[in-house]
Amino acid sequence: MGDNVQSIPVREKALSSDGQDDKVQAYGKGLKDEHFMFGPNYRNLNQGSFGTIPRAIQAKQREYQDLAEATPDAFIFYAYPKLLDESRTAVARVLRVPTETVVFVGNATIGVNTVLYNLIWADDNKDEILHFNTIYGGCGKTVEYVVESRYGRVSSRTIPLTYPCEDEAVVAAFRDAVKASREAGKRPKVCIFDVVSSLPGICFPFEAVAAACKEEGVLSLVDGAQGIGLVDLDLTRADPDFFVSNCHKWLHTPRGCAVFYVPLRNQALIRSAIPTSWGYTPLVEGPKATVLPPNNKSPFVFMFEFIGTLDNSPFLCVKDAIRWREEVLGGEERILEYTHALAKKGGQRVAEILGTKILDNESGTLTRNSMVNVALPLAVKKGESPLLADLAALPSVPEDDAFGVTIWLKETLMYDYNTFLPMFIYGGRWWTRISAQVFLDEEDFEWAGNTLKELCERAAKGEYKKSAEKKKKVMLE
Repeated sequence: MGDNVQSIPVREKALSSDGQDDKVQAYGKGLKDEHFMFGPNYRNLNQGSFGTIPRAIQAKQREYQDLAEATPDAFIFYAYPKLLDESRTAVARVLRVPTETVVFVGNATIGVNTVLYNLIWADDNKDEILHFNTIYGGCGKTVEYVVESRYGRVSSRTIPLTYPCEDEAVVAAFRDAVKASREAGKRPKVCIFDVVSSLPGICFPFEAVAAACKEEGVLSLVDGAQGIGLVDLDLTRADPDFFVSNCHKWLHTPRGCAVFYVPLRNQALIRSAIPTSWGYTPLVEGPKATVLPPNNKSPFVFMFEFIGTLDNSPFLCVKDAIRWREEVLGGEERILEYTHALAKKGGQRVAEILGTKILDNESGTLTRNSMVNVALPLAVKKGESPLLADLAALPSVPEDDAFGVTIWLKETLMYDYNTFLPMFIYGGRWWTRISAQVFLDEEDFEWAGNTLKELCERAAKGEYKKSAEKKKKVMLE
């Protein structure tokens, strides 16, 4: 049945006189209009939350769904595993790892849950989970639950970071936490860290920290939710113990889809997928009952292949998204070169319009990705305390109003300006995270700068108070 799947629509290739493929699409608004499905006036400046797909990939997903409905049993039992293997092979090439080390899960948080739920915590109550204070909120909640539900067998330790800092300081903070854990009579068992953190959206030296984990005898669990399609990845070189990355954020794959990498040496530690299903292989000897067709795959790969009746068509689209990016966009290297440059140059332009700055260190390593964090001209005032020296000239909002202002900023961007940007408070002021993408150009960042300037001026005048009063009135009526 897999032979009946149609290839994605791409233009015929031809080389120009300089040897370049002149059918590879130019980036910017023309690409947006031809290939993507945004509303005519919507500016998608937030690729980092939910991603988006081109029309060609939406058509592929619907094709797989149609095939599943045409002959459900034949497709799910026999065609689906073969198509899934094709996607596993394609994504393994992008990550530069063997195919037998990758499977798919619904999202990065599921991958982190899978690792933490499978690890065995010692009965001596000394095991400890390390994580940085930049951990994604959902994964932070997972750590809290694991600590709570294991009845004292495992604890957690937060590693504080203050940005901007150099990569060496991050590694040093990890080593300090390991030392402190051991001095407290604990056993640091696993450390969770990012490829690119969420808020602020900055590059994390994950390869260096993974190497430090190996030296310290600590398992490395890399949350690459922001990873594949956003930065260049070589997992054979980085060699983490566990790695998960969302494909739906930056790889133009439908939601939700994440690649879960476990090197062969650690696959025995992952005893079950979440949920446990037909692919589980018990350790006890004897016949292993299953409704799935027999195959020669490893227990690790087999248990993630079928975990219930879910629409896993996004997994099948991974190979098509990678091919589309190669044939229409010119491949991963060209995409990253454009989006990284646009994020840095566009972010600087937004900061120039706002009279502020971007978040980076002296080495420039924090901005080596396709997102940029720009400071807003708006500060948080704590009681009667004077603002910090570098914030003294900014309009300020009382600390008690800060949460409501953050909500107002995001909602007003949506309803008044037809866009969305993450807003967060860091270092006593508001920041925003802007995503660069192949369907954006410098004019989009120029527009974002002017829009944010107007938005902050409205907030400084107290317009958020009117909105809060209106909502309160509606609730009381």
